[in-house]
Amino acid sequence: MTNIVVPELGESVVEARVARWLKQEGDRVEVGEPVVELETEKIDLEVNADKGGVIKTIKHKEGDDVKIGEVLAVVDETASAPAAAAKQPSGNGSKATPTARNVAKEHDVSIASVQGSGAAGRVMKQDVEKAIPAPPASPAPPAPRERSERAEERQRMSKRRATIARRLVEAQHNAAMLTTFNEIDMSAMMALRERRKEAFKEQHGVGLGIASFFVKASVAALKAFPPLNAEIQGDDIVIKRYYDIGMAVGAEGGLVVPVLRDADGMSFAELEHAIRDFAKRAADGTLTLPDLAGGTFTITNGGVFGSLMSTPILNPPQVGILGLHKIQDRAVALDGQVSVRPMMYVALSYDHRIVDGREAVQFLVKIKEFIEDPGHLLLES
Repeated sequence: MTNIVVPELGESVVEARVARWLKQEGDRVEVGEPVVELETEKIDLEVNADKGGVIKTIKHKEGDDVKIGEVLAVVDETASAPAAAAKQPSGNGSKATPTARNVAKEHDVSIASVQGSGAAGRVMKQDVEKAIPAPPASPAPPAPRERSERAEERQRMSKRRATIARRLVEAQHNAAMLTTFNEIDMSAMMALRERRKEAFKEQHGVGLGIASFFVKASVAALKAFPPLNAEIQGDDIVIKRYYDIGMAVGAEGGLVVPVLRDADGMSFAELEHAIRDFAKRAADGTLTLPDLAGGTFTITNGGVFGSLMSTPILNPPQVGILGLHKIQDRAVALDGQVSVRPMMYVALSYDHRIVDGREAVQFLVKIKEFIEDPGHLLLES
């Protein structure tokens, strides 16, 4: 007999939830074949069989919370499955995310008939939503005094959503968090992008976005103000002399923060390729735990959703996070004249326990200087 157990789940992740069994008791399983899908606070992952055999016992049902090392199922290596009992997942159902399957179940959609847009045909939430039949025409409004149904729906929090909720509250309770704001004239950077975008894409095979500029500017500012690239461990301040920049990405099921390792050594092209790859894999649900581990500083861009200004919350144990926002034309005073310029509000949230207000303000001013005169970034790179 061989046990299939909950594997190591990555840095700081100690618990998972059984999202879906891909095999049932009595099914034949081959070496390396996926048996069960687990949902963690960071990503969903499949657990494969180490040895071939027949699933003798399933120890935890779908929806159960399990810890690292717990037995999920027992495989009998000597048994053979009855011909009628050996069932393989069919269609796209085995390639669907848990959220996609939940939406399909809720709306009575056959997930096997849904065309997946994710990696390797993986069915995503948005694919199922497109397949939901249009609702029938709305009935006539109720007569006066007649009360319509006051419906409610109760949903269990996913592991990721529950962890996001817990960590955001912890960040506010366990750090002396403050936020400082500034605004950046994006004219020079946008003009540079316009001049270079065709040649850049032709040479590197990727577009030149704004994210790489802010990563470069953040690394340069972190070098100038090291306390913002640090963390608190007990009574010690640990200043990192490496620059692993987390890029917050909105993904199915909640925000994830994949990390650009040694971002200070990456070129603009390498940054753009990596950032786009993160965004694609976040949408596909194919980010791995190592992609999300660590990070010394985080950048989040609410502007892609239309946010004009917000207060980003720290990503513990980091002590700084840079919030970017929507670029919007505004009237500003320049040399005694009113001029319309593409402006962006930026926000820096920081842990006041080790970062003084003066340092935080100067850090954000440094970001502003680099973006408003992007030639400086070439000198810093």
